[in-house]
Amino acid sequence: MLQPAVEPGEMLEFEYTLQRVEPQQIDRLEISVVWYTEGKGSEDIGVHHFESVAGPEGLKSGELPLESMLGPRQVVCQLPQGPLSYEGRIIKIRWCARLRLFLRDGREISAEKPFYLGHLTREV
Repeated sequence: MLQPAVEPGEMLEFEYTLQRVEPQQIDRLEISVVWYTEGKGSEDIGVHHFESVAGPEGLKSGELPLESMLGPRQVVCQLPQGPLSYEGRIIKIRWCARLRLFLRDGREISAEKPFYLGHLTREV
C-alpha cells in the first residue's frame, strides 16, 4: 500500500479512536508527528507536533483531560518545510503520526501511521 504524501507547509489532518481499552486503565496518552532516520550511524528523531494527555490523577499543567481525548478525535498541524522524506541506500528519512498509550499497569501501546513529506526522493 502506498503511503500518503503531503507537501511541506500543508496541513496534516488525522483522526484516532481508542478501542478495546477502558478509560480507567489509561495513565497517559501522547499524540505526536515525528520524523526519524534509519540506516548507517546513529539514528536521529525530531518531534514536530506533540500533545500529552493525562488521566485525572496525573493531570499536570498544560495537559488536556483524558476524557475529552478518547475519540474519535481529529488532530491537525501544519507541516514544516523539511526535512523531506528520503529513501537512500545509507540513510532514510521517515515521517509518521504516532500515538502512544501508557497504561496504569505499566504496559505501553504504540501505533504509527507513516506518510511522505514532499515527493519521495530515492537515491539512484
